[in-house]
Amino acid sequence: MRRLLLRFLGVLAAGVLVCWRATLRVRVEDDPRPGLRAAGRRYVYAILHAQQLSFILLSDDVPILAMVSASRDGDWLVPLCRVRRIIPVRGSTGKRGVDKGGRAALAKLADGVRKGLPALLAVDGPRGPRSSVHWGVVDLARETDACIVVAGVFLPANRFILGRTWDRTQLPRPFSTLTGRFRAPIDPRDFDDPASLHARAAAELLALEQAFDPDEAQHAGRESASGGCSSPPARAASRPDSPESSSCPVTTTPIRCA
Repeated sequence: MRRLLLRFLGVLAAGVLVCWRATLRVRVEDDPRPGLRAAGRRYVYAILHAQQLSFILLSDDVPILAMVSASRDGDWLVPLCRVRRIIPVRGSTGKRGVDKGGRAALAKLADGVRKGLPALLAVDGPRGPRSSVHWGVVDLARETDACIVVAGVFLPANRFILGRTWDRTQLPRPFSTLTGRFRAPIDPRDFDDPASLHARAAAELLALEQAFDPDEAQHAGRESASGGCSSPPARAASRPDSPESSSCPVTTTPIRCA
């Protein structure tokens, strides 16, 4: 019954989302995607779980694949994705590392990325700790030879924050301006081992939030009440000489649209 109710609420929320999106203005700055597309490079987004709804409202990159939690709480998000032409792929890691469709979902995402579709992952979801990058985005990037595009949506003065949620979910106020910002693409070819790629992605995600939303960045490490997530599997030691710049092509093109 609860799952049916969540799906019904999701359909209602999708209608609200369409009206909500119509009130918003969007700005995208330091956008590397035109350069990636021109070079024929695949890419996957790494965003914070707290900003996933804001990113759905902002996204102009369609169609796009997105991993959505297989839990009941993920049911309401599916209609919101579809109304924005985002293709939901269900799957997540359960408690104590028990797989709940996460591996199968990553395989589906990988198939789509190889066909040229971008993929979106809230890298610290579904249970945190907040700002902690899980291994899915690293595995997906390495398997598909896709650049990792660390992205964020920032509107510190014009948002609601659900402070009692583990990730401090952010919702833009109607008639506000969403600002999408990016770090330079991270090319998996530049890293000899997955651990160094993981460390770079985590550092870039934290740096982006610290630069444009330092108050929220202070909450990094916050876990869900259900106990957070399992520890990542053992990986090779980080390479100390990780490159400071990416070989993924970068074009910074400011975009403003109504």
